Amino acid sequence: MGFFDFVKDAGKSLWGSDEPETDAAAAIEKEVAALGLDGDVKVEVSGDTVKIAGAAPTQEAREKLILAAGNVLGVAKVEEEIAVADSAPEAGFHTVEKGDTLWAVAKKAYGDGSKYTAIFEANKPMLSDPDKIYPGQVLRIPPLG
Repeated sequence: MGFFDFVKDAGKSLWGSDEPETDAAAAIEKEVAALGLDGDVKVEVSGDTVKIAGAAPTQEAREKLILAAGNVLGVAKVEEEIAVADSAPEAGFHTVEKGDTLWAVAKKAYGDGSKYTAIFEANKPMLSDPDKIYPGQVLRIPPLG
């Protein structure tokens, strides 16, 4: 089981504040499906915490499921119990700060800004453009192979 912190006031808006939590869980499940992320998971929302449990085929898929659930406006924490069929080294995570670029994040993570494409690729389909990151967003930082 893992716990991951997110910036509650940053992220994609999926539901209104007056919607019941059951609708919030369904909205997150719908977002995961729309992104085409692999995994058989169940989502529950309690206040600003998302609980996600089930199975994912790879470590990468597990991490993307966590990010898809956590990078949602109003979510401060993701509690996960996702079993992985094919394990691999875990990626690191980076919370984007004001003024960050993928180049700067890559330079900080790898010592070489030109490796930003590895971070961009590791965050697809949540990222559609390397220039479209925002403060508070959490990104996967994969180990370089």
